[in-house]
Amino acid sequence: MSEIWGWLSDPFQYAFMQRALFAVLMVSVVSAVIGAFVVLKGLAFIGDALAHASFAGVAVSFVFGGSIYLGAVIAAVATALAIGFVGRRARLNFDTAIGILFVGAFALGIVIVSHQSNYAVDLFSFVFGSVLGVGRSDLILIAAMAAGVIGLVVAFYKELLFYAYDPDMAAASGVPVTLVHYGLLALIAVTAVVALKAVGIVLVVAMLVTPAATATLLVRRVHQMMIVGALLAMASSVVGLYVSYYASVASGASIVLVATAIFILAMLFSPRRGLLVPRHLAWPPPEHHH
Repeated sequence: MSEIWGWLSDPFQYAFMQRALFAVLMVSVVSAVIGAFVVLKGLAFIGDALAHASFAGVAVSFVFGGSIYLGAVIAAVATALAIGFVGRRARLNFDTAIGILFVGAFALGIVIVSHQSNYAVDLFSFVFGSVLGVGRSDLILIAAMAAGVIGLVVAFYKELLFYAYDPDMAAASGVPVTLVHYGLLALIAVTAVVALKAVGIVLVVAMLVTPAATATLLVRRVHQMMIVGALLAMASSVVGLYVSYYASVASGASIVLVATAIFILAMLFSPRRGLLVPRHLAWPPPEHHH
């Protein structure tokens, strides 16, 4: 028994592992809450795009010595609003607007850092994530941004929910859908930045989408999706940290792989829509949850 306890507690005797644990737990909760809207609205691509776009802000802050997080948030939110604006005003397909603007912002980041000779190590920690390198100040910033995002979701939950399910009906009922649309994009942008240090630009979208998508296979209501998604994300994060510690592999990628494995299990065995659950045993209705 004491061996098992030793095995479980051993990684967290180190301060950097404790900080990593706090960081991934906060990232898990905020990603699952926003991820529920990302999955409902089919916005997975924009989550990926905004994480990449934030690289321009990371690069500018790095070169000029500013706050990396502030730069990332400004770049991601500006790109999110620009995507919303171009998509509506230029009458382009939303995906096309995303494709143009995020690649442009990411390319700007690459051009800026390509002039720097000492960028490699510091900036690659944002591309591939380095949760084990999270410092005390990172934790405070992550906590502040996560609390801000969750506070806004709680304050405007009804409007966001109405908009997510039926924008036309929401508009007819007096909900300012344009404002809610831009607000949701900005919240996704800030959430992508919150998750940046933990899993890196390349893997942020997995934290936004995978636990929330898994939750849709298990529960029906949006608030249930948020709670179950957060629990699944936290479980993935803790197991991923253990895998990373004992197998000496990248922590962000380990967390994402565990989340992916849980999704596959839910897809096969979910009581609602599991592929291996006999249809007559499926929890009705198996077709649709709206």
